[in-house]
Amino acid sequence: MSAVITPLGEVHAEEALAIYQAGIDEGNATFETTAPTWADFDAAKLSDHRFAALDESGKVLGWVAAAKVSDRCAYAGVVEHSVYVHPGARGQGVAKALLHALIASTEAAGIWTIQSGIFPENAASLAVHERVGFRVIGTRERIGRHHGVWRDVVLLERRSPRIS
Repeated sequence: MSAVITPLGEVHAEEALAIYQAGIDEGNATFETTAPTWADFDAAKLSDHRFAALDESGKVLGWVAAAKVSDRCAYAGVVEHSVYVHPGARGQGVAKALLHALIASTEAAGIWTIQSGIFPENAASLAVHERVGFRVIGTRERIGRHHGVWRDVVLLERRSPRIS
């Protein structure tokens, strides 16, 4: 993969949100039914821990972003993330590169745990997360309805070996 990883900002909003909507439309990425506005996305995601992967022409191939898990001080070192890749760019290492960027930024900030919830049907996402050091910590069975069907969510986390 020859993508350039860069901070995700408003300049990438239209393409990033279209990639998000494509993931939503496929049905195995999130409980969400529509992508948020950029203002809502921007407010919900930590600005220091979100990245875009760009091709040589500057087109967004994918993105990763993290959000606080809680405002409680005990959870200051824990974030939850999402990673989405354009359907035409999958299988090229984009998600792996984005996850590596997220890991580097969170570790530099003293964040010790990155977590995520992934539908068990999303085998590709589960596999790439495990390849970059995430581990399955359990399954939340029938945690929510998605288009009228109960769905499970596999919980994954990556604990930093550098933060003690």
